[in-house]
Amino acid sequence: MPFPENNSPSVLLDIKSIDFLSVLNLLDDGVIIADIKGNILFYNIAQSIIDGLVPEEVIGLKVTDVYDLNNRSSMIMQVIYRHAAIKNRAFFYRTRKGNVANTITSVYPLFNGEIVNGVICFVKDYELLYRSTPMTSITESRPDLGNGTQYIFADLIGSDPAFQRVVGTARKAASSSSPIMIQGETGTGKELFAQSIHNHSQRRKQKYVGINCGAIPHDLLEGILFGTTKGAFTGALDKPGLFEIAHDSTLFLDEILAMPVDLQAKLLRVLQEKRVRRVGSDKEIPVDVKIISSVSQDPRIAIREKRLRTDLFYRLGVVMVKLPPLRERQDNMNELISHFIQKFNNSLGTNVNYISEEVLELFTSYQWPGNVRELEHLIEGAMNMAGREETIGTEHFTPGLDCLEPLDFNSLTTAFPMMKTLGTPRLEEPAHAPGPDRPNNFAQTQADWEKSAIRSALTETGGNVTKAAKNLGISRQLLHYKIKKNKFFRTDFILRSNI
Repeated sequence: MPFPENNSPSVLLDIKSIDFLSVLNLLDDGVIIADIKGNILFYNIAQSIIDGLVPEEVIGLKVTDVYDLNNRSSMIMQVIYRHAAIKNRAFFYRTRKGNVANTITSVYPLFNGEIVNGVICFVKDYELLYRSTPMTSITESRPDLGNGTQYIFADLIGSDPAFQRVVGTARKAASSSSPIMIQGETGTGKELFAQSIHNHSQRRKQKYVGINCGAIPHDLLEGILFGTTKGAFTGALDKPGLFEIAHDSTLFLDEILAMPVDLQAKLLRVLQEKRVRRVGSDKEIPVDVKIISSVSQDPRIAIREKRLRTDLFYRLGVVMVKLPPLRERQDNMNELISHFIQKFNNSLGTNVNYISEEVLELFTSYQWPGNVRELEHLIEGAMNMAGREETIGTEHFTPGLDCLEPLDFNSLTTAFPMMKTLGTPRLEEPAHAPGPDRPNNFAQTQADWEKSAIRSALTETGGNVTKAAKNLGISRQLLHYKIKKNKFFRTDFILRSNI
């Protein structure tokens, strides 16, 4: 059949008649449209899922009121000010309600002639992108080991004894057929541990199977796990579920707390009887599967909140592997930083060898809600800005470094809880009296308070850095840095304590 002529009215497309907003609402990527003041005009369904917010509560608000960002750290506000696009930036952010998102974000100015009158922002969910896109497109190229995995225990970074004990527990549990539950905050590496366990087990030659229970709609999850039978519901086909696919292998149930409680009962039955029944079928199929599950919070809290069945927890949590958050792994910070610098030097063609002492101080004093994944994203973004420079400085993190800024003067008693028990440290007399040429500014006052707090802590503990760091509420690594910065000597405090 010949195509109509190009000038035929039947094929002319009237761009103005297209409802673009309804199309944007169907995209898998999040989309935000904001006006020149940063007020949100459009917020699609995918973005509401990424942020965990309701569109009706967001539209009309300024982006800095919705997100825990300011005019410098918000990519939308930066594009408004600069009239230049930001493309494919790894971006970790929090909403004002505390929800955390790991994303790949692009923002473009919207022009009316030569005048910018708004911006459009496209947001890719990092977790979804990680699971659905070849690794080479978003991270370093890692070879598939031939069984659907990419990681072994040797890939886990951290020589700290506490971290190595966790690795040791996981290694021992790998040789058993008993279920393993991995507990860890977002970004601590639960997937890496699950793959490493599989590759250390006798099932390593079989294909590893994993699913994020929180990424699948509840009404589809049962069929995906247990399989379906033709005619069970409209459009249903004879299809094996993940339990059948993972027979004689490992099944990783990521974010098990996202599974509906009624479906947890069916999962428990499969685990107990080692038989699975497809949706719509009365035939039971025997399965032999090693189950690894993961939770992002204490499962006992989830039980109290009725989001996890007690009997299912006892079945899945035979062996518990609790991953420490990055804020408790400060002794591994240098190893992780070196690893990511080498990784991105290889993929970006950069030549970075160091990070500045100021950046290290910010890193070691930060709480890292996104854990190792957040550290990786920040370093990747900084190395994109560093170009051919050898040292990463604070200037390379704009606009994403605001979240790392040190505590201000008003929060010193939070940063140094020992000050409440030791009393307010006596400030030293300034070397030069304040005057027109030497104002007693905020930064100097804060530095004096910090120095006095450290002196008080070292005096109280007789120069014991470990105890002093614990009293101050900071890491040993950060305290060592501050001792060196302030030109203190531990021997002075040790001698003083013995007088």
